[in-house]
Amino acid sequence: MNRQAFIDRLRLGLSGLPPKAIAEAVADYETHFTEGLAAGRTEEEVADALGDPARLARELRAETGLKRWEEERNPTSAAGAIFAVLGLGAIDILILLPILMTVAGTLFGLIVAAIAIFVGGGVVFAAGPFLNPPGGAAVALLGGIGLMAAAASLGAILTLCVIGLVNALVWYGRLHYRLLKPAMEPKS
Repeated sequence: MNRQAFIDRLRLGLSGLPPKAIAEAVADYETHFTEGLAAGRTEEEVADALGDPARLARELRAETGLKRWEEERNPTSAAGAIFAVLGLGAIDILILLPILMTVAGTLFGLIVAAIAIFVGGGVVFAAGPFLNPPGGAAVALLGGIGLMAAAASLGAILTLCVIGLVNALVWYGRLHYRLLKPAMEPKS
């Protein structure tokens, strides 16, 4: 594979990333080719030494997703980090995806429950005093506030759990990349 074919396949694999990230990655690999040619190697030898551009693009996409999560903690970057980790290997998808789906389903269920408890607390707080509950209106008001506070606390704990889960996936992705990188790098 020559220089242009390698760069084209790399660009194709990086499509969807920010243009700046693509330009930086392409410039880095262009430098590898320039240095290799200056050292007397052919374009084909340099391309073979660099490895498969599709694999390199997957690794670069994963690294970009992980860095984005570290810079800005929001649901979009969390999803990007999760998919970046899953994109590192097909075996990981078979092992990690069912575990992630179970955990994500459980977290989603708990989030829905927290919202329902909060809404229920609001209903008890607003309508309870008019329904003449045992203990009077004060019990209904305090009970409603208590349910809403419990739901808010559950929501805060779930937020911390989600952040911890995404951080664990980022750690796993970096560990996975560090362990596999020596095995995938071309031998000189």
